Amino acid sequence: MSLLVLSQLAKAFGADDIFANVNVSLPHGARVALVGPNGAGKTTLLRIIAGLEEATAGAVQVARGTRLGYLPQEARFESERTLWDEMLTAFAELRACEAELQKLEAQMADPALHDAVMEKYGQLQHQFEIDGGYAYESRIKQVLGGLNFQPSDFHKPLKIFSGGQKTRALLARLLLESPDLLILDEPTNHLDIHAIEWLETWINTWKGAVLIVSHDRYFMDRVAQNIWALEFGTLTEYRGNYSAYLLQREERQARQLAEFEAQQTFLNKEMDYIRRNMAGQNTKQAKGRLRRLTRLMKTPEAVTAKPQEMETIKLRMEANARSGDRVLETKNLAVGYKDDGRVLMTVPDLLLWRGECAAIVGPNGAGKSTLLKTVLGQIPPLAGSTKLGSNLTLGYFAQAHEGLKPERTAIEEIMAAQEMPPGQARQYLGKFLFSGDDAFKKVAVLSGGERGRLALAKLALTGANLLLLDEPTNHLDIPSQEILETVLDDFDGTILLVSHDRYLIDDLATQVWAVEAGRLEIFKGNWTEYTVWREAEREKEGEKGKEREKEGKKQVVKPVETTLSKNELKRREARLAELEGVIDALERRKAEVARQLETAGSDFAKVAILGEEFTRLETEIAQRMDEWTELAG
Repeated sequence: MSLLVLSQLAKAFGADDIFANVNVSLPHGARVALVGPNGAGKTTLLRIIAGLEEATAGAVQVARGTRLGYLPQEARFESERTLWDEMLTAFAELRACEAELQKLEAQMADPALHDAVMEKYGQLQHQFEIDGGYAYESRIKQVLGGLNFQPSDFHKPLKIFSGGQKTRALLARLLLESPDLLILDEPTNHLDIHAIEWLETWINTWKGAVLIVSHDRYFMDRVAQNIWALEFGTLTEYRGNYSAYLLQREERQARQLAEFEAQQTFLNKEMDYIRRNMAGQNTKQAKGRLRRLTRLMKTPEAVTAKPQEMETIKLRMEANARSGDRVLETKNLAVGYKDDGRVLMTVPDLLLWRGECAAIVGPNGAGKSTLLKTVLGQIPPLAGSTKLGSNLTLGYFAQAHEGLKPERTAIEEIMAAQEMPPGQARQYLGKFLFSGDDAFKKVAVLSGGERGRLALAKLALTGANLLLLDEPTNHLDIPSQEILETVLDDFDGTILLVSHDRYLIDDLATQVWAVEAGRLEIFKGNWTEYTVWREAEREKEGEKGKEREKEGKKQVVKPVETTLSKNELKRREARLAELEGVIDALERRKAEVARQLETAGSDFAKVAILGEEFTRLETEIAQRMDEWTELAG
């Protein structure tokens, strides 16, 4: 039986049909990505499945006992708890069991109750262990760390967090709750690349089902096993990840177009025959063909429709002049803000040549946007210098669209960027999907996607030959991302790109500048080549670590400069040797107890006794090691 079944599902707002006749099922353990242009109804469909909105028609059937977890794009996460306490709510049952165990332990101290309580305690402890009772705090730390929360964040109240942090906190709690079906609406919006990669790994090793809306094409390639495409009010299923979906969609559209053109050719031939013969000798045949043609046209399923074309932005990015060959150079550069004096990153001496694309990647807060502003001269360097080449015209796309004035309308922004008549400005805005009265909307009321398209429209007017782009695909739907990617690929200039969009980086980058631990590292190549190199480097470091560990074990304890007498030195060496023997014996006993615990099965009394001995052995080993370290030091 499927986990979820949608039957004849439809949604309309007034006279506007958003989607209709949605028939699809989602099996246990599925990995499904829901794609479609902005406004297609993806979020609405997720909310209907999550039970937060009513469908106009049809039904949503969820298997009995199924637990759903829903992550909206922007979480309204109101809680008086700290981040850590909120995560603990995901383990309410485990913590209640833990409290009961502690209560039973206290009762076991009474000899009169010991035997009666022991059996209950053993059974409860066994179930507690099976359910992960001894690991839930480690799981919380793992998930919070994976989603970019620092240990200093753990005990802060949630109410002081930003909207993006609250969304990440809700995602963390959902992952810890482990529902049967996770419904995630743009889960990567507030994550940097490292966190996205961690989430990919988590999803790929999780046993539950996931339904995701995402504009992150690389993410969908890594996690999706099926694609649901919601376009023109219809939902179509495709097997495979996002790249597989693109190929299948292209093949399906080509096949549909060929069928449409073949049918049009047939209809035109029939109509031509009817016109030529209606008044001639073959009138009877012509009338018969007309009747058959009329019946055909009245049968919708028999008529092949022309494939609909999605409305997309029409973007051109052309440099007005050729720049010099040496576009950007840095010397001993340190990036940061002078008011706090903290260095966000140090930069090796760089040289960016004309025609290259350098992609700057790294965790949120690492200083990537600050580096762009330093190159632009908006922020002075803390140390060193930057130098721009000759004959450069700069075009800057700011992540927060700071260049747009909230009080201006869209058409005023365009006319401020380049002098043109209002009619021409409206026509130009139309290429960026601002139709009708959209041109007169104030920037302050535009959506994130609309502001992004308006900023691109202004950027295209600059004629720049050096583009500094800070998260240009944020809030753009996939069709717009694909257009932007194509345009930048053909751009005859130089690009400095800050982005979490690995699909874009993989296509454009000739260099990857990775910010790690406050330092910029340079790699020549695209994202795929960089990740292969990065994994190889990590493996090398792992091997080096193992070698260092082996060497450390082989090393003899070096004599410490001391004023001890020869007899005292001998006694210390004898004690060190004795401690090594004791520690070795304790470690062997600990390993034996661990093996007995594994085979104890349902003998709960034995499990309790062995568990106590295991804890005692760990404590004693730690104490002996402390003494050994002190003597050897």
